[in-house]
Amino acid sequence: MEYTRLGNSGLVVSRLAFGVMTFGTGSVPSVYKVDMDAAGVLVDRALEAGINFFDTADAYAAGQSEEMLGKLLGARRKDVVLSTKVGMRTGEGLLDGGLSRRHVLASAEASLKRLGTDYLDLYIVHRFDPHTPLEETLEALDHLVRKGSVRYVGFSNWSAWQAARAVGLQERHGQARFTAAQMYYSLVGRDLEHEVLPFVQDAGIGTMVWSPLAGGFLSGKYTRENLQDADHRLSGFDFLPFDKEAGFRVVEVLREVAEAHRASVAQVALAWLLGKPGVSTVVLGASKLSQLEDNLGALKVRLSDEQVRRLDEVSPHALYYPSWFNQQLRDTTLEKALGR
Repeated sequence: MEYTRLGNSGLVVSRLAFGVMTFGTGSVPSVYKVDMDAAGVLVDRALEAGINFFDTADAYAAGQSEEMLGKLLGARRKDVVLSTKVGMRTGEGLLDGGLSRRHVLASAEASLKRLGTDYLDLYIVHRFDPHTPLEETLEALDHLVRKGSVRYVGFSNWSAWQAARAVGLQERHGQARFTAAQMYYSLVGRDLEHEVLPFVQDAGIGTMVWSPLAGGFLSGKYTRENLQDADHRLSGFDFLPFDKEAGFRVVEVLREVAEAHRASVAQVALAWLLGKPGVSTVVLGASKLSQLEDNLGALKVRLSDEQVRRLDEVSPHALYYPSWFNQQLRDTTLEKALGR
């Protein structure tokens, strides 16, 4: 296993984290499908492999994911970095969601109880809440840190301007500052590169990548013919928007690179992410031991510059304004003089 600091913090995490969204049963059977016995095997193997970073959320399987992870870690909880999230709807009541002070504080207490711990290493706001003043949310997070219930705070699924405004407020008021950004990033979803990734690198915030294989699409198990088969996850939970035909072209190049390394398609897709600047850790999601074993092998894959270039070129990454404007007006004379 390889380790790194999470952003500019002193929190040391494994470069591969284990996400337990699949633990439990619920309304989305293609996602929530891992029972206690199977979950125990996965957690034990992750720990054996050196993973010290475990991620969940209060909204996963109506809290079952947190409960199962807490029980399975048991006395080993002290040896790991434990992360959970708040903000998604967790009930039918009007107040059962969002990032109000009331909901953040109540949810933190509930998560601590389900996880069987008296503190969270990392508490992440799961989404942006347009109905709550940002100042209120940040005050609630800071209160949890000062109280000792939470060690570090982070955000997930926020735009760059939202996160930048939050960091500015945190610095102005001397509040606990964001340490982590849990964001979607993959070879078929590179939006993060336009604004968020440059911002978090500049701000010293570590990036945790969720769904690095785009819901399993980049594992290579899907073909144009079987994409809609009933037993596949994407047939019941096709959540990520991307051009599937463009995605298949990416997979074709992944197969070629994988053959050169005697690796799997998934391992190459994960290795591409691990080599990207600003990426602290990649969150693995697995429902079977064989999937976890394969994903762990990504750390052994070292892509050449040429292979990275090929993958960069084949993956969809359209430029948006003002990115394309600034790209076209680069000062190549100065860059050449500076050796860039």
